[in-house]
Amino acid sequence: MNKFFKIFGYIVGTILVIAIGFGIYLYFWNENRIEKSKELSQRIENFESQDSNEYMEYSVHLNKAGDFENGFKYLNKAVELDPKLHLGYRGWIRLRKMRDFDKALEDFDRLDSLTPNFVDAPWGEDIDFLRAECYYGKKDYQKTIDLLNRSIKNQKEDWADIHSFVYLGLCEFELGNYEKAISEFQRALKQSEYVPESFFGMAKAYQKLGQIEKAKESILKAENNMHYKRDDVYNEFLNEIYMSEIQEFKNNLN
Repeated sequence: MNKFFKIFGYIVGTILVIAIGFGIYLYFWNENRIEKSKELSQRIENFESQDSNEYMEYSVHLNKAGDFENGFKYLNKAVELDPKLHLGYRGWIRLRKMRDFDKALEDFDRLDSLTPNFVDAPWGEDIDFLRAECYYGKKDYQKTIDLLNRSIKNQKEDWADIHSFVYLGLCEFELGNYEKAISEFQRALKQSEYVPESFFGMAKAYQKLGQIEKAKESILKAENNMHYKRDDVYNEFLNEIYMSEIQEFKNNLN
């Protein structure tokens, strides 16, 4: 029995030594990491780094927090060092977060000129789709349509962003082409039957055409599928819809 306790004590003692040693290692590793992070931040803030990615990454948390004045100091430096790599992200920020459509277009167009015979995808989205959103924000609906059709052609119908068709419907609606708008919204619904933006757009188009029963049917589908709406915790989209709009439209129909 004494031998057992002796062995057990050795085991427990060894485990404790290892645990304490590992804890000391983690402490100094973390202290070293914090020190290196401080040094990196200082080098970036002094614009001593020549690594474009370091400036871009440093800008992200500032831009996410809405501090564009400071965020763009570092993002602009990233673009200066490597425009091909960072113009798309800057354009995306200008479009989605700042609603600076003209500046966003400048970035997207410049990026496109630097990459001939290649379809860019800033921040993972087709460049023509993003440019189309810029023109939609500028209320240039025909230019939006042209770019969306090019995006769909390049991406292929089944792979294009589903909101390409939603935007096409919204543009045709704004141009007074209500039947064409409905057909574009239906293209989105062929990709997925749960697109509340399409149902809402169809409801408004049917109302304009005097087809009130179809408008009621469509607005009800929009309401029932609102949990599939396009949204993002950080950004409000140009075609984003809200339940309050749905309810108001529904009440007016009734």
